[in-house]
Parts: sequence; structure tokens; C-alpha cells
Amino acid sequence: FTLVFVAVGGFIGWLGDLLMVYTDPITRVLGVLTIVLGLAFMGVMPGFGREFRFHRLPRAGLAGAPLLGVLFGLGWTPCIGPTLAAVQTLAFVEGGAGRGMFLSLIYCVGLGLPFVLASLLYRRALNAFGWLKRHTRTVTVVGGVMLVLVGLAMVSGLWTEMTIGMQRWAADFQTVI
Repeated sequence: FTLVFVAVGGFIGWLGDLLMVYTDPITRVLGVLTIVLGLAFMGVMPGFGREFRFHRLPRAGLAGAPLLGVLFGLGWTPCIGPTLAAVQTLAFVEGGAGRGMFLSLIYCVGLGLPFVLASLLYRRALNAFGWLKRHTRTVTVVGGVMLVLVGLAMVSGLWTEMTIGMQRWAADFQTVI
């Protein structure tokens, strides 16, 4: 799934780089889209809960693992779509294939790391999965609210101001050594 998401992030970042001239209006429109996706994530938007699945699984084994990952990335996109779309929106707005790939890679680390840790700590993870299952609605509502807040920041222009401020701060950064 990382390969799929990083490739899409690179393409969207490249496209965003081409459209850099129109950054402000695109940021505001994508902010509205992020708000809608946040509302969909919370379950407030009817019709956004559709799910598409692949029913054919690749053969087991080391060679089938990458194919399973690609199918996982494509098949789970509707489930993780709002959050992934927000990441891709940032890749588009900030422009550049490298930036889009980097944002997507970090997203994939955040998405995949819990699975890797869960597989390593399977017995202990069962308790965490039980907690998540009992609180799924709360987790999705909080995630949706966070997306709506990011979308509002994008629409209002606050996101651009924060980005510029962080770029200034990072430009002045000097290592201790």
C-alpha cells in the first residue's frame, strides 16, 4: 500500500507544483473538500459510507506479499479515504512530487506501523484492538473533527499563514553542533 500511496502522492504533488500560481483559490476549494471528507468520516454525510472490495486474494508467500499490499492499498482507500485525501490535498497545495511522496510516505508509516507492531505484539495488541472496537465511533468522530478543523484553516487562510510561519521558523533553525 505504501507503493500505491507514495506514487499517487508524487503525482498529486507534481500536479500541485504545476498549479502553484493558483495556490490560494485551490487551497480554499480543497479546504471545503477536506471539510466534506471530515464530515463523511464522522458519518454525517449520507452516501459516503460505500465500500468496494477485491474478492480475489493473491497466493500466499513472499512473492504474493507486495501484490497483497497493493490490493490492500486500493481496497482500503474508501475506508481511509478522508484522511488520505487530506494528506493528498496537502501534497497538492504545497506542490512538488518529492513533497507529495514524502507526505504520503509519512502517512503510510503512520498507517502501517500499528499493523507491524500489532503483529509483533499480537497477544498484547488484542486488548488494544478490543478498546478500539468498543470506541470506534469516538475515534472516527475525533478524526473527522480534526479533518474539519484542518479544512476550516485552509478555507480561512490560516493554514497558509501557519505554513509560512513554520517555513520561516525552519529556515532560521541552526543545529547545536
